[in-house]
Amino acid sequence: MRRRQFFGACAGAAATTASASAATALSAATFLADSDAPQASTNVTPPFKLSVMLWTVYEKLPFDQRIEKVAEAGYNAVELVTEYKNFTKEDYAKFRAKKRDLHLTVDATSGISHSLCDASQRDAFLDEVRAKLPVLEELQCNKLIILSGDKVPGQTPQQMHDNCIESLKRAADIAAAKNVGLLLENIDPEENPKYFLTSVSEGFEIVRSVRAANVQFLYDFFHDQIAEGNLLAKLEKNLDLIGVVHIADVPGRHDPGTGEINYPNIFRKLGQLGFNGYVAMEFIPEGETVAALRAAREMAIKYGSVQRNQSAQFINHGSPHATA
Repeated sequence: MRRRQFFGACAGAAATTASASAATALSAATFLADSDAPQASTNVTPPFKLSVMLWTVYEKLPFDQRIEKVAEAGYNAVELVTEYKNFTKEDYAKFRAKKRDLHLTVDATSGISHSLCDASQRDAFLDEVRAKLPVLEELQCNKLIILSGDKVPGQTPQQMHDNCIESLKRAADIAAAKNVGLLLENIDPEENPKYFLTSVSEGFEIVRSVRAANVQFLYDFFHDQIAEGNLLAKLEKNLDLIGVVHIADVPGRHDPGTGEINYPNIFRKLGQLGFNGYVAMEFIPEGETVAALRAAREMAIKYGSVQRNQSAQFINHGSPHATA
């Protein structure tokens, strides 16, 4: 996808900029030095599951070394895009063995190219979902990220909205047969002005209308800050719809703590609400990647553990969704 390729190139450039490492350390230290939360540690169990979207990590290194870096930074999960697209059966077997050695899991992957909002592409979209299911089985992954696709010329926003609902309903039935969940993701209009689903609020409406136990929303705070804002209120109001959240700061898609999003408050709220989905780092480090990932993990543990509501229950997505 153009989006991933573009930011992947940025990630490679950032990783080679050694002089920026001090800035990364300082930005993380600014938040970690606060006295209102317990000291984080790499040995402390995170208050929620943490992951890394792999396209942000050492793009030019071989695949095995990239996931080693994720494990080195203290994470037990990765998310993939199309890094596996040329894998053979033998490659998948080697990956599973490597994954076991590193105690890693693949919590989600993307890679669907056909449009969700264009009814003329529905059959091709559903065929692509069917074809992806054996791949997910090879990866031992049970979540598939779905993008809406670009706006369809000549169609109204309501028509495209309804097309997303219908396509997701049909895809949900196909995926459910293999116990696979679907994650609908938004993208902000600055990154792709042609993209249909730029509104997180509309994304929640779509998922709520699908009413399928295996369809959830991937809440990307970076995109939503650019597109709409009001992150904490939407997070709390729609917790039952959210399967994964993505972490990066604005502007620049850099480390949490380098921009305008108050990530300590985001992590606090996730902890207080008892969120039990994956919190995935999808940022381009300003400095050395492993150090930046470790700092982000420490921040999540420190603030996510503050006043965590032990009685909070993440609402089972299989039950009827609350009214928006």
